Amino acid sequence: MTKALVFLATGFEEIETVTIVDVLRRAGIQTTVASLTPNVVEGAHAIKIVPDKNLDDIAVNDFDAIIVPGGNPGYKNLRNDPRVINMVKEAYNANKLVAAICAAPAVLSDAGILKGKACTIYPGMENELEKGGGTPKQDIVVEDGNIITSKGPATALPFALRLVERLAGKQVAESVSKKTMTNILRI
Repeated sequence: MTKALVFLATGFEEIETVTIVDVLRRAGIQTTVASLTPNVVEGAHAIKIVPDKNLDDIAVNDFDAIIVPGGNPGYKNLRNDPRVINMVKEAYNANKLVAAICAAPAVLSDAGILKGKACTIYPGMENELEKGGGTPKQDIVVEDGNIITSKGPATALPFALRLVERLAGKQVAESVSKKTMTNILRI
């Protein structure tokens, strides 16, 4: 079974996190939400989520993909945690899928994995990509090798469906798109 890891930190963006986890689980991808602390985590808009695991209790090798949601200060809390940076590097070096949305591509930049890569980020934060050697694009979802990035809350569904396509195939992504009615959107 395909497995994905979604990081969770205080101040996470709720739309992105819940959408990603929901869409991946609908696609039959075993998805683990791992937080920086073992407690309930509060998002940027006061929604609380109980993580499946603590970051200290997981190993990157157990997953096919790692996903970094945005949110402020969520992405800052993730980028300031050496465990997250090391896991991002480890996943990238093992050729696993590494994905980030909203401000979280800054975490990938800090991890040093965006050099020479096309990527996107929340509008106005493109300098975060450039600092890490990334090439900012304006597309809502950008894929370059084993890295997928996206712009923000409104792009969470197309981003999650791109993850499904990579992890479970185009047919599964199309099925989830139809069931969630994403296929009727003009994005």
